[in-house]
Amino acid sequence: MKNYKKPTIFSLSSAPGKAGVSVFRISGPSATKALKSLTRQKFFEPRRVTLKKIYNKNNELIDSCLLFFMQGPNSFTGEDCVELHVHGSVAVIEKLTSELYSLGLRQAEAGEFTRRAFENGKMDLTEAEGLADLIDAETEGQHKQAIKQMDGALRHLYEGWRENLLNALAQIEGEIDFPDEGDIPDNLSHKALSYLNLVLEGSEKVLKTADTGEAIRHGLDIVIIGSPNTGKSTILNALSKRDAAIVTPTAGTTRDIVSINMILTGIPVRLSDTAGIRDTSNEIEAEGIDRALKLSKKADILIHVIDLTEDNSDNNIKSQISDGDIVVYNKVDKYQKQTMLKRGISSNEIKISALKEKDIDDLRALIEKTILEKYTVGNEPTLTRVRHRNCVSEMFLSITRAASCLNKSPELAGDDIRSALYALEELAGASDIESVFDRIFSRFCVGK
Repeated sequence: MKNYKKPTIFSLSSAPGKAGVSVFRISGPSATKALKSLTRQKFFEPRRVTLKKIYNKNNELIDSCLLFFMQGPNSFTGEDCVELHVHGSVAVIEKLTSELYSLGLRQAEAGEFTRRAFENGKMDLTEAEGLADLIDAETEGQHKQAIKQMDGALRHLYEGWRENLLNALAQIEGEIDFPDEGDIPDNLSHKALSYLNLVLEGSEKVLKTADTGEAIRHGLDIVIIGSPNTGKSTILNALSKRDAAIVTPTAGTTRDIVSINMILTGIPVRLSDTAGIRDTSNEIEAEGIDRALKLSKKADILIHVIDLTEDNSDNNIKSQISDGDIVVYNKVDKYQKQTMLKRGISSNEIKISALKEKDIDDLRALIEKTILEKYTVGNEPTLTRVRHRNCVSEMFLSITRAASCLNKSPELAGDDIRSALYALEELAGASDIESVFDRIFSRFCVGK
């Protein structure tokens, strides 16, 4: 939806302050007019880099710069666009900014260039979100996921679903609109089921990986939990290779949550040490234990630490271990019994001495293995935001209802399919969800 009545916007797209080069971006109907005023020239060959001098209205030289002119709609925003690569002097930046204001241009708001690209059909909302994630990406995993989404992986997926839903709807409406026509086969709407099943299978598969996509984007929470004096703080310090948590022989030393940030398998991780779980009358320690239990329920990966030298003190911890949790039997160097440990609850078990570097390396390898098994993204598109999950879940429920009533009431099935199509429109940003747009684009940096 092109709208050339919009104001022409500009922004410093590079970091502010002194630099070798600073980049100004201009977009809108008056971009070419502004360029002519700055350079005192009348013609610019699109998509060609040129070296030009730029002047203010008083014909004073501002700078010599590299100039890029991109004529709409063949530009990032779909409008006439200009990029000026000037010397990164604070004085140059201030003079050029002042001149652009005097030419009637407006300072761009956060994300306004990308929003115009979306509104002009240069990208859908999922691709815009992928671009935002790429800008924010700090790890290899985040970069890989953002690149796929920005390149249209999720768009290609939902376009396939949309095509199947339209085919299903055509089958149903053929029976409803022409029930007495001789050339319309009986029970034509039943043929819609195959199209619906294709979408159900595909969306169910994607919904199962939604946790993975969101975790890669935000990072993983890995929580260490156990009784007092089992070595939790020592393990945290050893894994982070710094003294993040206080370690003493006194039970209950850790009373609040101590967290450190790491990168494991290309994914950001927040590793947290927690208060030792036990019955206590100490009000402060009890609060720390309550926080530990609450955090453990939200953890993406739980690490249970059990003291091998204590036979009975960890029974409550053992009862809380779930399949897929990591179980660390610590203090193997002080353990007198030589029998092998067998529990059969979790396959992710390891015996270590937290004081030995090799054992810590083995534990780190086990944590990385668990991350790779639970949070590795393959070549398939993933849902990376709660918004994505909600839209696809709504579509899935609508199609499930449509499939269940297809034989009894094709009319109702058709309505459910239309609801599913609307959910896809919300995913793409094609429906009127202005408040969602505001939230998404406001998180971009100014100049993008």
